Amino acid sequence: MLLQDKVVIISGIGPGLGRSLALRCAAAGADVVLAARTPSRLEEVAEEVAALGRRAVAVRTDITDEASCRRLIDTALAECGRLDGLVNNAFSIPPLADLADTDPDGIRASIETNVLAALRLTTLAAPALAEHGGSVVMVNSTVLRHSRRTFGAYKMSKAALLALAQSLATELGPSGVRVNTIAPGYIWADNLKFYFKHLAKERGVPTRQVYEETAADIDLRRLPEPDEIADTAVFLLSPLARAVTGQCLDVNCGEFHH
Repeated sequence: MLLQDKVVIISGIGPGLGRSLALRCAAAGADVVLAARTPSRLEEVAEEVAALGRRAVAVRTDITDEASCRRLIDTALAECGRLDGLVNNAFSIPPLADLADTDPDGIRASIETNVLAALRLTTLAAPALAEHGGSVVMVNSTVLRHSRRTFGAYKMSKAALLALAQSLATELGPSGVRVNTIAPGYIWADNLKFYFKHLAKERGVPTRQVYEETAADIDLRRLPEPDEIADTAVFLLSPLARAVTGQCLDVNCGEFHH
């Protein structure tokens, strides 16, 4: 129970990693405050958290809106009385095209969600986190580790998020708040399963073949699952990582080394 009786806010609650983050934090003993724009997703995950015996507070939140973020923090403190962790999981993927062909407005929108919203939410949460030596985890991406065509705009926003996390680690460290990053690669969840099924259908091969071909160059010969990514976040939120800050931990089964 690494997070026994702690309170963690998680943004970007959805059916994939957001859900796993909430459930794994709850399984580790935390009460969770769930933030997303879609009420139905919040309600579904809140019910699953409650089934684990932990409190779930669902707050419909637009993380690009400061008033909405303030309401999230205020609700968390009013309902739970404290704040120990924040996971900035919400993200936006810009148009996947070469940078020369990408609409700058699409890049701006991605940076607003991926970077500025994380800055806003962390800054608002920082005073409450400082009261209990809290921890912030930024969910980044393996896009940091490659420069493949069409991913330029996404890499720009995620590289900025990494720089943000490192700078916040320095700024918030004196108050006892740690800030770290996890960088997942492939995540074997519904979206990727749907995509692999689509690729398999186009090629006329089994979906498992697409999976095995993708995993063939990964050290562990498999793709990480959402709970495995979430468990890494739980570690960084927990006292086991009490001397870890300003770091980026890749969670990719060995696809890239860093």
